Amino acid sequence: MPLKRYPTIAVCGLDCGLCPRYYTVGKSRCPGCCGPDFAQKRPTCSFITCCVKRKGLEVCGECPEFPCSKFRSTEEYRAAEVSSYPPSRKMLPNLHFIRKHGVARFVEQQRRRIRLLESLVCGFDDGRSRSFYCRAAALLGPRGIEGALRKAKREISARGFPSQDAKARARLLRALLNERADREGIELT
Repeated sequence: MPLKRYPTIAVCGLDCGLCPRYYTVGKSRCPGCCGPDFAQKRPTCSFITCCVKRKGLEVCGECPEFPCSKFRSTEEYRAAEVSSYPPSRKMLPNLHFIRKHGVARFVEQQRRRIRLLESLVCGFDDGRSRSFYCRAAALLGPRGIEGALRKAKREISARGFPSQDAKARARLLRALLNERADREGIELT
């Protein structure tokens, strides 16, 4: 029996379902928070021990004591902004959203982002853009991503891009997503 219903949402607020390692094929694939074989890859996690095992919660944002001393400080999470996975800067905002609106609403929002990520990867992956698309899906607003996808499809059709030219398709979409990110004041690289 799984410890959590939603392995795509980490107990600590990370968007596991929008992480490139969640979509990796092979031994380095991450199963998500408390997903299959998670204990073998991450045998100890103080957040899981406290929140899931002791309190039976899905995420820390559901805990009446959130934010507790485990979160030490907002500055600690701001330091995560320079990590190799830039969407970690969304951890605390995700948990605050869950606290205010509930995990079901967050899961609904995240599923929308995951579907968008799948559209980005399936239609525009050149073998080198997956991490970029994961960052875009996690950091940009869904409407902005949808707009960039529509515009990319229109331009591809108008310009007559060959369907096998994955690099040109990816270059176009990346430029549109970066343009959107600039308008939103978000850095995707």
